[in-house]
Amino acid sequence: MAEYKIPLKDMQFVLNDLLGMETALQSMPAYEGVDADIVAQVLEEAGKFASGVIAPLNAIGDVEGCKLNDDSSVTTPSGFREAYQKFVEGGWPGLSMSADYGGQGLPCSVQIAVNESLYGANAAWGLYIGLSQGAYKCLEACASEEIKSQYLPKLADGSWMGTMCLTEPQAGSDLSQVKTRAEPNGDGSYSLTGGKIFISAGEHDFSENILHLVLARLPDAPAGTRGISLFLVPRHLPDADNNPGERNEIRCVNLEHKMGIHGNATCVINMDGAKGWLIGEPNRGLANMFVMMNEARLTVGNEGLALSEGAYQLAAAYAKERIQSRSAAVPVPEGKVSNPIIDHPDVRKMLLTQRAYVEGGRAIIYWTALLTDVENSHADAAERERAKKLVEFLTPIAKGFVTDNGVLCTNLAIQCFGGYGFIHETGIEQYFRDVRIKTIYEGTNGIQALDLIGRKVLHDGGERLGMMIDIIKGQIAESAAVEGLSDHAAELGRVVETVADLTAWVAEENKSNPAESAAAATDYLRLVSHMVCGYLWLKMATVASRKLQTGQDAAFHQAKLTTAAFYFQRLLPEADAAARSARAGSAGLMAMPVEAF
Repeated sequence: MAEYKIPLKDMQFVLNDLLGMETALQSMPAYEGVDADIVAQVLEEAGKFASGVIAPLNAIGDVEGCKLNDDSSVTTPSGFREAYQKFVEGGWPGLSMSADYGGQGLPCSVQIAVNESLYGANAAWGLYIGLSQGAYKCLEACASEEIKSQYLPKLADGSWMGTMCLTEPQAGSDLSQVKTRAEPNGDGSYSLTGGKIFISAGEHDFSENILHLVLARLPDAPAGTRGISLFLVPRHLPDADNNPGERNEIRCVNLEHKMGIHGNATCVINMDGAKGWLIGEPNRGLANMFVMMNEARLTVGNEGLALSEGAYQLAAAYAKERIQSRSAAVPVPEGKVSNPIIDHPDVRKMLLTQRAYVEGGRAIIYWTALLTDVENSHADAAERERAKKLVEFLTPIAKGFVTDNGVLCTNLAIQCFGGYGFIHETGIEQYFRDVRIKTIYEGTNGIQALDLIGRKVLHDGGERLGMMIDIIKGQIAESAAVEGLSDHAAELGRVVETVADLTAWVAEENKSNPAESAAAATDYLRLVSHMVCGYLWLKMATVASRKLQTGQDAAFHQAKLTTAAFYFQRLLPEADAAARSARAGSAGLMAMPVEAF
C-alpha cells in the first residue's frame, strides 16, 4: 500500500503563487515577520511529523478504536497518546495561538495547511487537535480576562485540551431545543445538569485535563436560541496552583459505535451538577459558540479536503501498477499483454475528477483561511470588514462543497481499485468511511445551503454575493487575454450570469412563497460553489500559464493547466444542471402526501 505523502508543492503553490500570502501578511502588523521561507519550514516539519509519526497509526486506530473504562475514562488506540506527547514536545499545539498566552502567533492560513497534513495522515487523530484549536479561539474571543489568563496558556502548551458540547438527543442540529440546565452557585460559578451526545474528543487520555464548552440554559432563560448561554466546564477543577484537581461531575457514559473515524472518541456526556463558568454574557451563548462553530466548519472542510487527497494518492498509485485489459487510447506497453488501468479513459476521468476537486478545494479552504487572517489582523478597518463578509460567504461553501466532494472523491478512489477497493486490507475504504461524517458535522450540508442562500445572500440584499461576483469578473477580464484561457473565462462568465439570474428569480419567488429558497438551497450551494471553484481554477491556470512562459517547473505547471481544462470541460457544466434543478421550485417536492412515503 502506498504511503501518504504531504502535498507540499501543491500547498506552496496555493499559498505563494495563487494567494500571494507573503505580500498579504505584510499588511498585518501581527504577521510582518512571517515570510515564505518560514512557512515552508513549518510545512516541511509538519509533513515529517504527519507522515512519520501519525500516518503509521491510521490503520491501527481504525481497527482498535477507543475503549471506555469502568471509571468513565477513555483509552485511545495504541500509539495515539504517545504521538500527542511528541506533538506537544515539538511545540505544535500553540502554533497559531497568541504569544500573549504562550503560543507562536502564526497565521490561520499557516495553521490550516499544517492541519491538512495531520488530517490527511490520520483524520481521527487530527480531530482531537482541531477541536482544541477551536476551543482556544472561542475563549480568546469571548471569555473574561481572568478566564483567558487561567486557561489559554494551558491550551497553548498542549497540557490541556478542549472540545465543544452542543448536541442533545431531542435537539440534534436544532439548538433551540437545548435543555441542559445551569444553576448559579452563588460564588460566580454554575452547576450544570444534562446530557450531550456525539461529542468528538469528549474524553481521552491525551492530556491531563479537558475543557468542555457547553451550551445550557440559565433559570428563567427565554425560550429558543435566545435563552442559551455558554459555559466552560473542565473535566478536572483547577487547584490553587492551576493544576488539575478534583474530578468534576462531567463524565463520558458511552462511546458511539461509528462507521468511521474509529480512533476518535465520540462520546455521550452526562453532567450531574458539574461546576462551570459563564463565558460571555448570559443568553448570548449561541452567538459566542458560533466563533468556534465557524472555525469548526472551515476545519471540517479541511478534513474533507485532506481525506480526498489521501484517497487520491492511493488510487493514482494503484492505477499506475494494476495491469488489466487493453486500452482503446494507449498502445499496450512493449512486452505486456495489457495496459495499466491508468491508460483507460474512464479511470483517467475518475482520477482527474478527484484531482480537480482536491486542488480546487484546497484553494477554497486556504483562501478562506487567509481572508480570516485579514479579518482578524489587517491594519485597515475597511479591509477587515470586507474580509469578514467574504469569509461569511465562503464558509458554507468551504464546508458544504468540499465535504460533498470528499464523499464523491473517496468513492471514486474505491472504484479505481475495483474489487480490491471493497477489501479492508487495501486501506482505501477507510477514507470513505472516515470522510462520510464530514457532510454531517457542524451543521449538515443542507443547513450550510440554507445558510448561504438565506443569511448570506437574500437577507443582505446580495451584498456579499455582489462582492464575490466583482472579484470573479475581474479575474475573467484578466484571464480572457491569456493565450489558451479565453474559453475558460467565457465559460465562467456564463456561470456568473446563471448565478445572478437564479438569485434574482429565487428572491422574487420567495416574496410569495418562502419555501422556494429552501427548495432551491442545495442546488444553489452547488451552483455558487462551482462559480467560486471555477474562479480559483481560472486564477490557478493564469498563474501556471505565466510560470510556463518563464520556463519554471514545466511539468508541474502544465499539469495545473491540464487539470484546469478538465475542470472547465467536465465538471463546471454541472452548474447548469444545478440551476435548472433549483428553478423546478418547491411544488414538486411537497406534492407527495406524507403517508405515501
